Amino acid sequence: MEVQIRNATNADAPAISRTIVDALRESNAQDYSSDIIDQLVQDFSPAAVLHRMAGRHVLVAVTDSCIVATASLDNNVVRSVFVDPIHQGRGIGRHLMERIQSIARGTGLEVLYVPSSITAEGFYASLGFKKIRDEFHQSERTIVMAKTLKRCDDA
Repeated sequence: MEVQIRNATNADAPAISRTIVDALRESNAQDYSSDIIDQLVQDFSPAAVLHRMAGRHVLVAVTDSCIVATASLDNNVVRSVFVDPIHQGRGIGRHLMERIQSIARGTGLEVLYVPSSITAEGFYASLGFKKIRDEFHQSERTIVMAKTLKRCDDA
């Protein structure tokens, strides 16, 4: 299975939304209540995704002409990293994060932050992100994590 990572286009918003919703309902539902998942699903409608795309650098991972994952960079914050459940565990999220970090380094960023779900905390930790604090949005727990980026000329 060959995966291509590319910049998202506005036409990708419905497929990005579908990918995120599928991951929320299948993967994140293990760690969050159905009320929280339902709210998050509304927050990632195609229209909401399109609106967010205007201010972020959004990437998608594509295989067989289908979007199977997404990630975005919003200044120095990594957002909306989701992999379709049937494609999880194949390194696609890791490849997206490598590209995000490369983009961040290219813009001179020294530290990246990620508001992680409970579900993804181990994934980000495996990439070198460290927990800074917990945040609660009503009953939704988010783990804020950070990583110092090494420049290419660092030893």
